[in-house]
Amino acid sequence: MSEEHIEHIGKSLRLIVSERYTFGTDALLLASFSAPKFRDAACDFGTGCGVIPFYWLGGGLPRACAVELQEDACEQLRRSVALNSIEERLTLLQSDLRELNGRLPPNHFDLITMNPPYTPAGKGVPSREESARIARHETALTPEELFAAAAKHLKFGGRMCVCQRPDRLTETLCAMRGAGIEPKRLRFVAQREGKAPWLFLLEGKRGRNPGMTVEPELHMETPDGSPSPELKAIYGDYAR
Repeated sequence: MSEEHIEHIGKSLRLIVSERYTFGTDALLLASFSAPKFRDAACDFGTGCGVIPFYWLGGGLPRACAVELQEDACEQLRRSVALNSIEERLTLLQSDLRELNGRLPPNHFDLITMNPPYTPAGKGVPSREESARIARHETALTPEELFAAAAKHLKFGGRMCVCQRPDRLTETLCAMRGAGIEPKRLRFVAQREGKAPWLFLLEGKRGRNPGMTVEPELHMETPDGSPSPELKAIYGDYAR
C-alpha cells in the first residue's frame, strides 16, 4: 500500500490521500468553478481520492455522488467517508463510465464534473502503474465517451464541468457539443499575468443554444510570486 496521509478539506472534513490517489490544484480549481447550488444533484466522474465531492460537501452541499473505476481508489475513498461518518451524504459507485446505464438514473443530475486524463492515447510516455496510466492517459475513456455518458445522466439544462490542457481545447469543445452539451462558459488559468495558460475550465449545458462566455483569466500568483487573492479564496480553509 502506498503511503497515506490526511488532508483537511473545508472546516471539518478529513480526506485520505496516498501516493497513488491524490489531487492537485487543478481539481480544487474545478471543484470551485463548478460551484453546485444547495439543492443540486451533483456527481463527480472519475473521482479518484474524492477531493471534488469533499470540497462540495465541505462547502455546505448536503449530499453528492461520485463514480470511480479503480477498486483501490474506491476502497481509499470509502475509508475517508467512514472517517467522517458521511455515508448518508456521499454515494460512491464503482463503475466504468461507459457502463452506467441502469446504475445511475438517467436525466437526473444538475451537475456532473470530471478532471479527465490530459494525455491522448498513443501520446507521451505511458506511466508504469495502471492507476497512473488511467489517471493521466486516455487508456480507459475518450472525450467522446465521457461526454456521451454525462449527457445520458444530466437533466435538460444540466451542467457539465471539466478542466483540460489548452492544446486540447478544440477537441474538447467539439466532443462536448457532439454529445449535445453546449459549451457555455470558459476560463483560462495561468501561473501569473503575462504567462501562457496551463489549464482551462469549461462548462457546458445539455440541450442549450449556442453562445459562450469567456471569463477573465484566473491567475494563481501575484507579480511577486505569492498566491493570488482568488487562489487563496478557492483554497479557503485548506490553504490555512
